[in-house]
Amino acid sequence: MEKFTTLTGIAAPMPLVNIDTDMIIPKQFLKTIQRSGLGKNLFDEMRFDRDGNEVADFVLNQPAYRKAEILVAGDNFGCGSSREHAPWALLDFGIRCVISTSFADIFFNNCFKNGILPIVLPQDQVDVLMADARKGANARITVDLDAQTVTTSDGLSFGFAVDPHRKHCLMNGLDDIGLTLEKAAAIDSFEAKNAALRPWA
Repeated sequence: MEKFTTLTGIAAPMPLVNIDTDMIIPKQFLKTIQRSGLGKNLFDEMRFDRDGNEVADFVLNQPAYRKAEILVAGDNFGCGSSREHAPWALLDFGIRCVISTSFADIFFNNCFKNGILPIVLPQDQVDVLMADARKGANARITVDLDAQTVTTSDGLSFGFAVDPHRKHCLMNGLDDIGLTLEKAAAIDSFEAKNAALRPWA
């Protein structure tokens, strides 16, 4: 997966609480096992009306936020069913980071496995970032994973916590397969020794 080190980008404000995975990617789009192509259906029922026309006042349809890479969201983001398609859809749209006061556990874990950084901050700090995001495309928020900081367009920084192992994986672009391949030499050595000791196996 793509490495995550430092991201400076447009942040879209989504102050709704309890944004669940069915809102992120509705159930009718779960037939695929491909990680690509789901971005066009991200928040489908909020982005489009029944005739497939864009809902003009939905944040990601507004010109300032069409290329958003960060979401500043309300509490309990990613609740609901455990579909991995939710982070796939966010990433395919271009979202690399979601900031909230809390996340559903399974969604939170799935983000790290798919190259998205979920950041938990206190409500007062999320409020500052939400206000900064509302300034539009000229207000860029910077997320520095190495320093573990989020910085507003005005230069105000907040520190965030992240598990060291997950940080390592994101910064080095390692999903579960990548982590296994890091041990390729040890695996090859074991297989060679095992073949010598048990040639009949």
